[in-house]
Amino acid sequence: MSSITLRFLAHQADSLLHGKINGGTLLRWMDEAGFACACAWAHGPCVTAFVSSATFAHAVHAGQLVEVQARLAYTGTTSMALAIEVHANDLSSQQQRLVTHCVAVYVAVDANARPTPVDTWWPETPGDVALAQRVKNLITAARAAQ
Repeated sequence: MSSITLRFLAHQADSLLHGKINGGTLLRWMDEAGFACACAWAHGPCVTAFVSSATFAHAVHAGQLVEVQARLAYTGTTSMALAIEVHANDLSSQQQRLVTHCVAVYVAVDANARPTPVDTWWPETPGDVALAQRVKNLITAARAAQ
């Protein structure tokens, strides 16, 4: 599976002050979607190896419909780079707003926690090719900054 979308209602129990969902909760949901997508592609367990910065453009409030999408951007020998986005909207509105996004890399591992090969994913559309290039550039820049 090269993409996965998780949809659910944000609950009051996930919120902090004034019914706003905690940023850490949003990051957890993003990692869960990325992990599910990566494990499905790898046909087995994976570990998170890298997560880019996530800027929160809008707050998510309790009662909003949340959509977390993880899409495969490219694969390495044992790794998968994914683009992850969070959108939210009120139930009375069909218009979703981008809340945050990031890039994450997951590595497939065997029973001994050693990296194991994954199938190669090939971009199918010009949009896929552009996404793969943006993700590669972001990861390259992050590594250069270390």
